[in-house]
Amino acid sequence: MIYLDYSATTPVDKRVLDTFNKVCLDYPGNSNSLHSLGIKSKELEDYITNKISDILKVKPTEIIYTSSSSEANNTAIKGICFKYKNRGKHIITTSLEHSSVIAPLNYLTKHGFEVDFVNLKSDGTVDLDHLKSLIRDDTILVSISYVDSELGIVQPIEEIAKIVKKNPKTFLHVDCTQAVGKINVDFKNIDLASVSAHKIYGLKGVALLIKKENIVIEPLIHGGKSTTVYRAGTPAIALYASIMKALELIIPNIDKNIEYISKLNKKIINKLEKYDNVFINSTNKSVCNTINFSLIGIKPETFIHALDAHQIYVSTKSACSSAESMSNSVYAIYKDKNRASNTIRVSLSYLTTEEEIDEFLKVFDECYNKLMLKRGNNENN
Repeated sequence: MIYLDYSATTPVDKRVLDTFNKVCLDYPGNSNSLHSLGIKSKELEDYITNKISDILKVKPTEIIYTSSSSEANNTAIKGICFKYKNRGKHIITTSLEHSSVIAPLNYLTKHGFEVDFVNLKSDGTVDLDHLKSLIRDDTILVSISYVDSELGIVQPIEEIAKIVKKNPKTFLHVDCTQAVGKINVDFKNIDLASVSAHKIYGLKGVALLIKKENIVIEPLIHGGKSTTVYRAGTPAIALYASIMKALELIIPNIDKNIEYISKLNKKIINKLEKYDNVFINSTNKSVCNTINFSLIGIKPETFIHALDAHQIYVSTKSACSSAESMSNSVYAIYKDKNRASNTIRVSLSYLTTEEEIDEFLKVFDECYNKLMLKRGNNENN
């Protein structure tokens, strides 16, 4: 098996799973209970939160545990907009955002909010001059992903933050789901940020919303006492421990992993560029983990199934995107519907071996030639 879909989800690190299992067995008490088992769980909960705050360099009071980045994104966007709607109802975002950002924004338009999309430059990064021109007195929120899930484009968040901060009424939300673990992320100038465990070799079902402590938001989930007033639910201590462990393992190795994965990235792109019907969509601003390309003349689903038959696993777009739709991200940059309708994403990891890449390129060549020949025969008949 050759797995090349790490941007969709990563395999669980055994050390993370061991941590989860140990906490499940050794800490049965509800951390909100007053008996000794509850106190023991509360002490571990506080340790975990403090450890995560040290790793990410944020305050413990700024950490909100959620079930997913989708929940974190929804909580941040709806929470800000409903809490501060008296300040204004104007929102700015990009065409590269994940569906868990676009969907709540579409929902908010039904409640009187207005959404503008900032222009992108040819490399996929935000046009900062256009962003400046879009910000108004009633702009309440700017929501921009640090690294998008399809093309892996890294946005200049520090420069974006400086622009946003010029309007004291405007908050900056950054979806860091595809960034944490791949690049070094500084949360200092970000008001709200989303982080997920299953993108960094952790478990599905746990994520974080980092929220500056001076910001108040309207909760998405109301209920009883939990780890924070902003998200009700029984504290899932074992899951919190698992994301702590995942962060502890991945963050110190980012630079080393970038150096290794960059070599694999170059090897793949150098090979793919030689095919007449392959167009590389990733830009020089994309993370090395993500290679997005369009394969013209062969349906992406057909090619993916051909690779699947060899136990090689890639994807078309973000795993949360509609299978039938074209890539909005690719179209936003290249304005080519054909190119945007035929995208394939290969996503790499420090776990990916050079031997796996050699085999992938070999099988890619076989499938490409076979399917192109079949296409030519069909056209001639």
